Amino acid sequence: MAQQSPPPPPPPTISATTSSAISSSSNTTSPRPYLVPSVISSSASSDMLNYLWVALLIALSKELTAAANAQSDVPLLLPSESDAFPRIQRCPAADPRLNYRPVIGILSHPGDGASGRLNNATNASYIAASYVKFVESAGARVIPLIYNEPRKILYEKLNLVNGMLFTGGWAKSGLYFEVVESIFKNVLSKNDAGDHFPLLAICLGFELLTMAVSQDNNILEKFNAADQASTLQFTRNIDINGTVFQRFPPALLKKLSTDCLVMQNHHYGISPEKFLKDGKLCSFFEILTTSEDTDNKVYVSTVKAHRYPVTAVQWHPEKNAFEWGLSMIPHSDDAIQVTQHVANYFIGEARKSMNRPCARKVLDNLIYNYSPTYCGKAGKGYDEVYIFA
Repeated sequence: MAQQSPPPPPPPTISATTSSAISSSSNTTSPRPYLVPSVISSSASSDMLNYLWVALLIALSKELTAAANAQSDVPLLLPSESDAFPRIQRCPAADPRLNYRPVIGILSHPGDGASGRLNNATNASYIAASYVKFVESAGARVIPLIYNEPRKILYEKLNLVNGMLFTGGWAKSGLYFEVVESIFKNVLSKNDAGDHFPLLAICLGFELLTMAVSQDNNILEKFNAADQASTLQFTRNIDINGTVFQRFPPALLKKLSTDCLVMQNHHYGISPEKFLKDGKLCSFFEILTTSEDTDNKVYVSTVKAHRYPVTAVQWHPEKNAFEWGLSMIPHSDDAIQVTQHVANYFIGEARKSMNRPCARKVLDNLIYNYSPTYCGKAGKGYDEVYIFA
């Protein structure tokens, strides 16, 4: 018969004194101690070790409490109250060369932005609220230029602003194209006269400038880039200084070429080959980036004028932060930074405009005199629009 092993020794006992000490130490504010070994071979040794552990814990608790009390007696100082910070007033005078109250004109587009669901009047036009928010996010105000209002009124408003924005949309002919082309020529004239007057053209705006500069209404090609997030591929040896990308940190610039951070939503564009064959386009614009549609066809996605503060993008920088109706709009932290950097660049250029119109006339024409209409319940298209009829 196999010999049975002796029973395991009983667990170490804790005396009343020890229990009281442990209870006392647990009521202190000190952090919980390290765990103690649970099995000791000798009962006497176990009792001795328990006494030593408890004494050590009590001493440690007292040290921690004393240190905490000593630290609590040291007052917290604000930067202005500490000698470590120089007490120098840093409120430099405003740069007289800059306009710190810039106003941007945004041209309205035919329709109501919702296929007639909101307003089907033939004279209705709209501006998506995302363009207004985009401008405001960088520190500027907006005056709407209603495309079909009397030309005299439209040009009076144009003289109240420090830059222009052409939006996305579908209209490529008729009165709308005539007004876009006329304002574009006026923008160039303002710059030729010495006023730094920027223009940002987005999506349809890009296409219309391509038509206006080339003087070819059939220059656009078809592409399949509706509701598509994409990358931007920079042309070789491009210098981004003075371009819409100059404010982008290097890490974000790199991500633009690897991550889908920009929103495309168009059916037309122009290929680099066709662009480069057109002498008028090449002499006026420089290609900054290209992109690919869902069929892997390459098109020009960002251009900048050689001599004027005119930038045109086939993509939508305003949608990342301010639109939710399309499924592929990127809303990541990096995508939001893209929106903000583009807006900051555009409004930074507008601050260089020295146009100082009558303040009362500006207030009378600001977009604040109109109310946006929420149209996002349909789950597609724009979330808010300003309608003019």
